[in-house]
Formats: sequence, C-alpha cells, structure tokens
Amino acid sequence: MCLLYGVMLNAIRRILSALVLMLQGIAFLAVAETLLLDEKTLSYIEEKHGLTARHRLESWDSLMRLDRSISEKNKLREVNDFFNQLRFISDEMHWQKKDYWATPIEFLSTNGGDCEDFALAKYFTLRELGVSDKKLRLTYVKAIKLNQAHMVLSYFETPSSEPLILDNLDTEIRRASLRRDLLPVYSFNGKGLWLAKEREQGRLVGKSSRISRWTDVIKRMQNINK
Repeated sequence: MCLLYGVMLNAIRRILSALVLMLQGIAFLAVAETLLLDEKTLSYIEEKHGLTARHRLESWDSLMRLDRSISEKNKLREVNDFFNQLRFISDEMHWQKKDYWATPIEFLSTNGGDCEDFALAKYFTLRELGVSDKKLRLTYVKAIKLNQAHMVLSYFETPSSEPLILDNLDTEIRRASLRRDLLPVYSFNGKGLWLAKEREQGRLVGKSSRISRWTDVIKRMQNINK
C-alpha cells in the first residue's frame, strides 16, 4: 500500500526492513529457470479465479515469449502498456492488509494491485525478457501532487544515463527530468539498495545478498499450482 509521505519518512526503517523480504523474492529469478507458465498453473488459476483470469495469464505468458532480439525500448513499451491495463486497488481494499506485495500471478489473477504490484510485475517480466538487473531499479518516490509515497520502475540504458520511468500514474514512458511530479527517495534491485538522487544512479548503501524477509513471496510464486 502506498503510504502518506509523512508516514513513509517516519517509517523508513520499517520499509527498508520490508526490502529484506522483497529482494529475497527478487532472488527467485536466479533460482527459477523461467517464469513461463505451464498448463497446471493455468488450470489452477482458472479454477480459483475464473476463465478471464486464465486469459490474462496466457496473455502475460505470450508477452514473456517476445523475440528477445527486439530493442529494449520496445520491451519497455510492451511491458508497460500490458500491465497498465490492470486496475489500481489499495491493499486494504484488495487484500484486507495494510501492506501486501503481490506476485505477478496474484496481481494478474485478481486483476488489480497497488503501485508496488505494478512496478514489481514490470520488473520481473523485463528480467524474464533478458533486460539486465543492472539497468532496472524499483524506485520509491514521493508523488508530489498526491502527497503520497509511490513506487515506479526506473530503466537506465547505461550507468550514466538519465533513467526512463515506467509508471501506472502516468502511463507514458518518460525521462526522469520530465517527471517533476515525482521526488525520488531510494531505489533497489536484486543486487543492492541505493539512496536516490534526482535523475542519477544514487549512492549505494548496502547489499541485498542477505535479504530474507520475503521468502513467503517466493513460496507463493513457486507453489501457486500445488
């Protein structure tokens, strides 16, 4: 759930602790050979959530089978457009929890999620499409107009490039300098955690190798059809 900005700053330690979970979940990409879906998984989702949910997952599976040779810019556009079709819904309304980070399968099966779910689904899908972890950052920002904490996905073509922002609030992919409505706070990926700088990589403040709190997300991703 996106917290009010003031609350976020007061609770930064708790959020960083949540990253312990999150980045362990990101490690799923290293231990799973593929995110492509099998018939057992699709049948399970159809039984639990209905035929329309199955069709959303089949569309995601097709997306992940894109030609790996197409440009990364095209991959960004395809993935951003695909997930931005889903509805935004708060964690309290959707999951009856204050803060819940859904797996892409949960996000698609239930046709909705909050800002973290949009960003995470885009991250996992682009990783599956061969985009390097070094180029992607899940970035917490302050959405200035809403006065709320918010998460987006940032893409750095090179380490010194100005990032492109994939967002569910503004569905167009734009350079960070054009997103004056967002104030970066910190970012992370499967390798580390950075204090953010506007339109820059930021300062590395830690490694993610010992992150452990998100093991339940890994279990949900691995055991969805069991």
